[in-house]
Amino acid sequence: MRRREAAELAGSVTLGVWAAFGVLAAVAVGGGGAPLELDRDLLAWSLGHRPAAALSLARAVTVTGTGVLPYALVLVAALLTGRTSRQRLGAALFGLVCLGSGQALRYGVMELARRPRPPYDDWATHASGWAFPSGHSTTAALTAGLLLVAVSLRAPRGTAVLRLLIGCWGAAVGLSRVYLGVHWFTDVAGGWLFAAGWLGVCLWAAARWLPDLFLAGHEPRPSAEEGSCGPRS
Repeated sequence: MRRREAAELAGSVTLGVWAAFGVLAAVAVGGGGAPLELDRDLLAWSLGHRPAAALSLARAVTVTGTGVLPYALVLVAALLTGRTSRQRLGAALFGLVCLGSGQALRYGVMELARRPRPPYDDWATHASGWAFPSGHSTTAALTAGLLLVAVSLRAPRGTAVLRLLIGCWGAAVGLSRVYLGVHWFTDVAGGWLFAAGWLGVCLWAAARWLPDLFLAGHEPRPSAEEGSCGPRS
């Protein structure tokens, strides 16, 4: 796919994702942020299915969606994407900027929405700040998206199992927030949509302006001084 076509595709998909996020935000934040029936049902189910082993697993999964690990995974994605040191550096800068700026913007949206979390007595882990959109869900989904892009660029075929594992991890972090009682499901869905929308913006910008030298599998074009007979002596 050519660069222009890739940019147009990323832009079209991104507009649709942001439209869906806007609708969900209006629903979730409207009425003082009161939970929807689906939110209440999933929280009630979680409260009724909390054996010790499942709680321990959920807490272990949820911590992978914050802190240093997502940034470390983004650097791994950069190593997978680039074939040269310069390509890896470009991919690393792109990934870190995408993730860091996405987290900052998500925090701003959260402060504007100011949606309350579920009742404190239902929490099974620590949480802070407002609820919508979920920070752990956003961070994990953004990281998973960057990993999926890296894997797709590096090995377009034969990586279905790896892609499935990456996607399941990104989803599991978000669902763990509902299970642990610190977010409504619509907070998590908002985090997923926000991450998809911001990743789309970053990919659109990369497809338009990222130097070809940073793209995996691209070799620099010969200079004007190098003819078909090779370099001049």
